[in-house]
Amino acid sequence: MWQGISLRTRILSILTLLVLVTVGGGGISIWYTYAMDRFFTALVESDIDALRTSQELENALVMQKGYVTYYSQDGDPEWLVQLDKYHESFEAWLKRARKWAVSNQERDILNRLESQYVRYAYHRDEVIRLYKEGKKDEGFKVQKGIRGQYIAIIELCHEFTRVLEARLTAARERIRDDAQLTTVLASAALVCVLVLGIVLAYVLLIQVLGPIRQLAVATDAKKGNGGVGDEVQALSLRFQDLIEDVDQTKSKLKWSREHLAQAEKWALVGKLAAGVAHSVRNPLTSVKMRLFSMERTLALAPSQKEDFEVISEEIRHIDTIVQNFLEFSRPPKLKMQKVSPSDAVDMAVQLLRYRLESYDVKVDVKREERLPEISADPDQLKEVFVNLMVNACEAMVDGGSIWVSEEVGSSEGVGPVVVIKMADKGPGVPESIQEKLFQPFFSTKEEGTGLGLSIATRIVEEHGGWLDLKSKEGEGATFIITLPITEAEPWAQS
Repeated sequence: MWQGISLRTRILSILTLLVLVTVGGGGISIWYTYAMDRFFTALVESDIDALRTSQELENALVMQKGYVTYYSQDGDPEWLVQLDKYHESFEAWLKRARKWAVSNQERDILNRLESQYVRYAYHRDEVIRLYKEGKKDEGFKVQKGIRGQYIAIIELCHEFTRVLEARLTAARERIRDDAQLTTVLASAALVCVLVLGIVLAYVLLIQVLGPIRQLAVATDAKKGNGGVGDEVQALSLRFQDLIEDVDQTKSKLKWSREHLAQAEKWALVGKLAAGVAHSVRNPLTSVKMRLFSMERTLALAPSQKEDFEVISEEIRHIDTIVQNFLEFSRPPKLKMQKVSPSDAVDMAVQLLRYRLESYDVKVDVKREERLPEISADPDQLKEVFVNLMVNACEAMVDGGSIWVSEEVGSSEGVGPVVVIKMADKGPGVPESIQEKLFQPFFSTKEEGTGLGLSIATRIVEEHGGWLDLKSKEGEGATFIITLPITEAEPWAQS
């Protein structure tokens, strides 16, 4: 069965078990340390404090008996003040003892102790009253009679102490058992880690490094060198040239295929755009004009008027497709002039004002000051911003906001640049299609031509800049237009 498992699976399995055992052992140790800390904290706060409370109860009772005896001898009222003090102390310690009592046995002892103490305190006060009235013989007689009550209370205090000591003993036994269990688990984990480490070393030495060394020795023998030191490094040196050649070949082949496919698309677009321009646009213009005239002159029923609107909308869609084809195949020559990109942003927002209202979308322009002037074609820049805003509106089907921010920065190799960021809160662009999004004819819309972003990218690049996209699915998309501030020579346009 072991031989049927791949080497990669073996190594990963051993490493996984090694990590799990190590993490498990560490987790058990951490848990035990945490549990012991909590346990000892609770022990100090409850059991030890309860034991101290039991001792303080007995001490307060002994002191009360002593002060009564002192008063009976010399009648000094100061002894009664001290007596009241320890009486209050006894009641306070008794109340605290109830707080730490956790078992029915402990609570029962405290109930009996309190009952005995109430009777004892009553008769003690009777003794003091008799002594105050000068009836020493009667007081001595009563005092002698309540010695049994005092001894019973002392015995209850001792019983309560024994119960608490038993509770401490049980806690100590539990700690010892937990420590033994933790020791066994830690020892087992240590043995498992040792065994897994040996197995992993065997697999790496025999089944990984062994074959690699044999291959390195064989390769070194063909090269005629003296010997092999580090087999992995030897193999790396032997295959480095081959890998570089393969990578270069693959890169060149991929580049050639992409450019060939792009060239074919451009050629096809040129033919399609030329045919569309000559065969469709002129008749389409005539149809638009006649439809407009008919709609104004005819008395149309509501259903007929709706049909006219649908036809007009579809014709506008066809006209947009034709226009995109023409712009892509025969881009207009740039009319460069000094202009601030902020002006192009404002023109785009103004142009789309009613369209933005129809989409229930607001545009928020964040601008501390207008961007500096650059050499650009304002109409072409406006087209870029319009295209991106329309795409954002169509992505946010339930309305929303578009945030436009402008700033001046610097780019390595280019120098000072202006950066315009346009962000929306739409569904975002999946990472799998982000690279394809700027390619011609690629569209995620049912009625899209796939040319809008391609045209926008080309316009930005003709200005010497670049267009980037940052997006996470479900978190909106941000398009970043970067344009150089220095004058850039536009590409020659035919």
